[in-house]
Amino acid sequence: MSSFAGVSVEEYLSTSYRPDCDYVDGELRERNVGEYPHSNLQTGLAIWFGNRQRDWGIRVLVEQRVRVSPHRFRIPDVCVLRRNQPIEPVFTQPPLICIEILSKDDRLRDMQERVDEYLNFGVPDVWILDPVSRKAYVCTQSGFQEPEGGILQAAGYPIRVPLAEIFAQLDQ
Repeated sequence: MSSFAGVSVEEYLSTSYRPDCDYVDGELRERNVGEYPHSNLQTGLAIWFGNRQRDWGIRVLVEQRVRVSPHRFRIPDVCVLRRNQPIEPVFTQPPLICIEILSKDDRLRDMQERVDEYLNFGVPDVWILDPVSRKAYVCTQSGFQEPEGGILQAAGYPIRVPLAEIFAQLDQ
């Protein structure tokens, strides 16, 4: 994964990157995306949440820019918003859930900075899913833990994501 330094916030916001890049203190950071396991799980999650948007009072988006601080923009693989959250070109309010999917070159320990930024921004639920090991982690300030009973849940919402069902979709 490479990075490019010396880009202003204004330039970042007015430029399209393919694939889109994170922006961290003037540096563009490429994201690991594009291989089948990552894409397959990302699509499966988007469909899962998309089919339940009205019932759960949410919206689901993939690869949406989120401004986590004045000079940092992250692009979660999947983000879930409260249905009544204002729609912005780049989100400046915390999503309900930010989900990161590990690609083959990602390591769980390397996700800490990104997770901390989401949590410090006020995202209540941050999840990491690994399509290869078929594990998921609930991320908090104290670390990463596998979800109880194999079900990801969002506090205060009826959102329940049974991992066995999500990962089983990868085989179809």
